[in-house]
Amino acid sequence: MASLNYFPCTATLSHTPSRPTFPKPPSHRLQISSSIPENKNIDIETNSNSQPKVDRRNMLLGLGSGGLYGAANLVINPRDSSATPIQAPVLDSCGVATNLNNNKELDINCCPPTTDRIVDYRVPPVFQMKMRPSAHRVSPEYIFKYNMAIDRMKRLPRDDPRNFFQQANIHCAYCNGAYKQQEGQDGPDPSKFLQVHNSWLFFPFHRWYLYFYERILGKLINDPTFALPFWNWDNPKGMTIPPMFLDERSALYDKKRNKDSMPPAVVDLGLTDIKDPLQLVTNNLTIMYNEMIRGNQDVYGFMGKAYRQGDAPDRGPGSVERGSHTSVHWWVGDPDQPTREDLGNFYSAGRDPLFYCHHANVDRMWTLWQYFIPSNKVPDKRITDPDFLNASFLFYDENAQLVRVTVQDCLDNLRMGYEFERIDLPWLDYRPPPQTVGARVRRANTKSARPNTVFPLKLDQIVRVLVQKTKKGKADEVLVLEDMEVDTSKLLKFDVFVNDEDDNVFELDKAAYLGTYAQLPHKSATNSTVKTSIRLKLTDLYDDMDNIDDDETVLVTLVPRNQGGGVTIGNIKIIEAPPAKKPAA
Repeated sequence: MASLNYFPCTATLSHTPSRPTFPKPPSHRLQISSSIPENKNIDIETNSNSQPKVDRRNMLLGLGSGGLYGAANLVINPRDSSATPIQAPVLDSCGVATNLNNNKELDINCCPPTTDRIVDYRVPPVFQMKMRPSAHRVSPEYIFKYNMAIDRMKRLPRDDPRNFFQQANIHCAYCNGAYKQQEGQDGPDPSKFLQVHNSWLFFPFHRWYLYFYERILGKLINDPTFALPFWNWDNPKGMTIPPMFLDERSALYDKKRNKDSMPPAVVDLGLTDIKDPLQLVTNNLTIMYNEMIRGNQDVYGFMGKAYRQGDAPDRGPGSVERGSHTSVHWWVGDPDQPTREDLGNFYSAGRDPLFYCHHANVDRMWTLWQYFIPSNKVPDKRITDPDFLNASFLFYDENAQLVRVTVQDCLDNLRMGYEFERIDLPWLDYRPPPQTVGARVRRANTKSARPNTVFPLKLDQIVRVLVQKTKKGKADEVLVLEDMEVDTSKLLKFDVFVNDEDDNVFELDKAAYLGTYAQLPHKSATNSTVKTSIRLKLTDLYDDMDNIDDDETVLVTLVPRNQGGGVTIGNIKIIEAPPAKKPAA
């Protein structure tokens, strides 16, 4: 099994290997700190003295000062008329958020305290690296410290922005319609909500969110080395709710959780509702292999689609967001609550301490994908678009100071001062067994329709459709589900299979499983319906099938996992995959 190991911090330069290696953990670590002054009040829009930042990993890998993301050379002035990054909201224009689930609307006030002073944040020097531990492996001493930190956070005055419920409201405001997009110098655009999910902002926003949450907890217990735990639901040993969250006397406990999901129940990353723990584990490992390795054609397949100022929200989620991330939220949320509180709804998710443990693992997935997934799968994992790098958010830091942060400053977790405990990655090589000739015989006898005869289609039952390939046999292709109209007031989830030979839609550990789409209830527009799309890479799936060499079509099966519809698919087609973009030298 491969482990999450990090490169030792040395000054040795080397050529980038053709395939990344998984080095042994270093016996010691030399800490290298940033040269940027700690939290000086600098206006990023006007400062002309900023120096290019050197990413430590680029020194190690010999990539030069252009960096993994090349951010130093790509930053543009946000006031430039050609720039359209999502801008940080104006707090005093915050409105009511909406608890939206199955068309039940309840106004929620989750606006933060306001202040006239905003500091442009600079990540402070790193003198001691924090180690985020696996939640299932922590010591009693750690649990005591963590519980004390959350307890003290809950005891802060309610109007303190560091208070537990004020911190929970951050997610509510950014995710359920309280903020509007900023329209340049003209202020908020009342016609467009600001939404940090279902786009390329998902990973950066939540990384910053946890970063300040962690620093607040550390300050409350006077321990600057304190690090949040991660719930490693991607490993069989971590596929149950961590025990420290189950003690009803603890500040880590939340009564609004699904009783059927309590240990020894195994997390269901596919929301298949099966109960066999062995099948759940194999399904989960297959899902992780798909999300992290097999299913992404390019960086946007993992990160999510571009989202710029003026765009409607919900552009399109990346593989982890629409997969394991959403499933864990829903699986833990309490079905006995009106709208699946707490974890099962964006507005209330932050009220469960388990939320931050869950998202620490989501953040870990981003780190793994950036640095430890073979580069031959997605050669260029950078997003160099200035509208991505210059997108900004507002948070209160550990000193209750309101700070503005940008995406470009959170691309390297080590530079932010934390790393993750090394845990085996059993999904890394969890390639499904090859599929043989059975599917071809079944497909030859099927009477499934062609896309032009069935779409647009409301997906309220299992659907099978024959889709034309771009060329015969195995090819570098992508399955596109486009013009998808989704009801954001509902949990939505459906799975996609290709040439499924046995029609057992509860078993995902097979070559035919291609991927999924899922969302939690949230508010994204003036009505609850938005349009989105997803792309699923077919190339590796073809490689896992021995029976398509002469085929001109494939049989696509769509399996809804939620009840009551909510998805209308405009069309399905197969396109030739664009040439893989290689990173710049």
